[in-house]
Amino acid sequence: MINNIENLTYEELLEKFKTLLKTNGLKYTAQREAILKTLFDNAEHFTPENLYLLVKQSYPELNTGITTVYRTLNLLEENNIVTSISFGSQGKKFELGNKPHHDHLICEKCGDIVEFEDEQIEKLQEEIAKRYNFNLTDHLMQLYGVCQKCQKN
Repeated sequence: MINNIENLTYEELLEKFKTLLKTNGLKYTAQREAILKTLFDNAEHFTPENLYLLVKQSYPELNTGITTVYRTLNLLEENNIVTSISFGSQGKKFELGNKPHHDHLICEKCGDIVEFEDEQIEKLQEEIAKRYNFNLTDHLMQLYGVCQKCQKN
């Protein structure tokens, strides 16, 4: 499992990825690298299908299958390289985990995701953990509602 990829260059991330593949008995392929590179170059939240389409568009010479995208995302998520937000029966959206800690506002109508950071919330979470004598190791905050664009419609 890879602990922290924040602020890594692409070359450093690629080396960790190659090691991860080898450790898991998997081959390095250009298709798998294209998936990683696409995630690295785009600070978005992708469904596997959206990522697949972008990889196909960006690397038309590669014969990348949707199964390869799903398997690669699963491997990356299991090893803390990508994180996901679950949309229940609608599936997950993934993002590369190389950004500083942040939380999410998620629109229940259109699925848009807004990232935010708030020092007061972070401090309050630590205070709550301390109050309950709880050793906080990580957290994930997702706030659901309706975005401004959807409120207008």
